[in-house]
Amino acid sequence: MTTPLLAVRDLTVQFRTDAGWLTAVENVGFELGAQETLGIVGESGSGKSVTALSLLGLHAASTTRLPTGSIDYAGQNLLKLPERAMRRIRGGEIAMIFQDPMSSLNPVLTVADQISETVMLHQGLDRAAARKRAVGLLDMVRIADAAHRVDAYPHQLSGGMRQRVMIAIAIACRPKLLIADEPTTALDVTIQAQILDLLRELQAELGMSVILISHDLGVIAEFARRVMVMYAGRVVEAAPSRALFRQPMHPYTSGLLAAIPPLDHDVTRLSTIAGSIPDPARRIPGCRFSPRCAEVEAACRETAPDLVTVGAGHLARCPPRLHRMAAP
Repeated sequence: MTTPLLAVRDLTVQFRTDAGWLTAVENVGFELGAQETLGIVGESGSGKSVTALSLLGLHAASTTRLPTGSIDYAGQNLLKLPERAMRRIRGGEIAMIFQDPMSSLNPVLTVADQISETVMLHQGLDRAAARKRAVGLLDMVRIADAAHRVDAYPHQLSGGMRQRVMIAIAIACRPKLLIADEPTTALDVTIQAQILDLLRELQAELGMSVILISHDLGVIAEFARRVMVMYAGRVVEAAPSRALFRQPMHPYTSGLLAAIPPLDHDVTRLSTIAGSIPDPARRIPGCRFSPRCAEVEAACRETAPDLVTVGAGHLARCPPRLHRMAAP
């Protein structure tokens, strides 16, 4: 077996609040190979973005308990690296695209300044070479008239162009791993498709691995080869995309898939999952999804289920459903 580019083991992240230490992510683990794409899905509050930010060490030290577990990247545990070493990796080898480019880009700096900052820091280019590199990157992300647009400010660009600028900054140093956190959420459907096509082309061209975070299962189905479903800070199911969409093994995954509106007939009422994701301050005994689950059994409320193998590369934590499916 080849060594994975990224291996996360038992990652747990806690934040300080007025109510005490709250666990946002608990015992999360996954692997990512070279040039592979992993999709992470779940409702808001499920721990998707917290997991992604942990990979880059972007949580505020003043409000975050030192994450436990391990994040092994290219043979080194990122949780053990000093900040100086992390700064070389962050943006240089692992880059991230955020969902709202308007709040991520500096409104008082031009596109050229913001791209140049990255390549000057990580690649040691002078300002003239960095500007030339910025124009080339805008060409690479399919922004027309790049030599002119490079001097624009963020407010002078459309939402789609701003997201392309964010992608240009992220790929400036040809990272080995790109994390895309809801990169198409604020865009209309046509621009969403263009951005996904662009990411796919750049992944092939640069040989990157990609972690795509989204609440949109349609986007995940189109883009990712493997999917990890998170709920209330834990992984509830992980599988190759085709297997997960064909036969989901956790009721939460089934609920998410059922909520997708069908295209082949009129819909008068959308399917929903009853209730809402629990407050992290509220500790739920047993399965965390049990208060919302239509298939809940008494055992579900007593013991937290383990993540077990149910097929080739397919993991899930729902013993009652697995027992029913295994029964003759």
